[in-house]
Amino acid sequence: MKRRTQWLLSTVFLLIGFMVAVQFQTTSHETEMRDTRDVWEVREDLKTQQEHQQDLLEKIAGADQTIENYEKQTSREQVETLKDSIEYLEKKIGLQKKKGAGVELTIRPIFEEGVAGQEYPSVSPHLLSRLLNELNTYGAEDISIGNERLTNLSPVRDVNGSTYVNNRPIGSLPLTIRVLAEDPEKLQDRMKASPTQDIFNIDNMEIVFEVKEQLVLPKYDDPLHLEILEEAGG
Repeated sequence: MKRRTQWLLSTVFLLIGFMVAVQFQTTSHETEMRDTRDVWEVREDLKTQQEHQQDLLEKIAGADQTIENYEKQTSREQVETLKDSIEYLEKKIGLQKKKGAGVELTIRPIFEEGVAGQEYPSVSPHLLSRLLNELNTYGAEDISIGNERLTNLSPVRDVNGSTYVNNRPIGSLPLTIRVLAEDPEKLQDRMKASPTQDIFNIDNMEIVFEVKEQLVLPKYDDPLHLEILEEAGG
């Protein structure tokens, strides 16, 4: 029982650390999203960064409270507490399916009438990263691209001219992106007013937004490469 408890404790602490790390990475990365911003945009982004920092502090406080509660419990209660914590953290970082209200984005090609030989457009890693950054800035809580669940450590990169997410190609257009948010209407309005839509138009693509009462996001299937878990459980 003692060894099992140690393994569970190691797991929950690693998951807490993972959440704090990706939250910090997101906060740091989003400040680089745009180079030219007016005063209103700067104020909005500052407010968003402050909210992220507050969220980070709350996560740390929650972790401290979990540890304090754990130390006061019996061995059996400790195991149950850690199991509950692991399940909660798995949901937070995308290791389980998640349902909720949100916005569904469809990226589709635009073709000019009467023009022959038009090249079929595709979403570049840079353009996709810009879109994801704005979604996170404007209130996205969880995101999936096609069948790929995103975490803040999901790679978005170019592989031989194709855009890959989680080490798999996103495929050709149309592309569906599902976003869970606390206020889907607000997220949709802010994204519609974003200059990113115009940039997609320049590349012969458009983004169609639709608020949904119920969206289902798949779980993140790739390994997290936390080798220490194997050592603790071995």
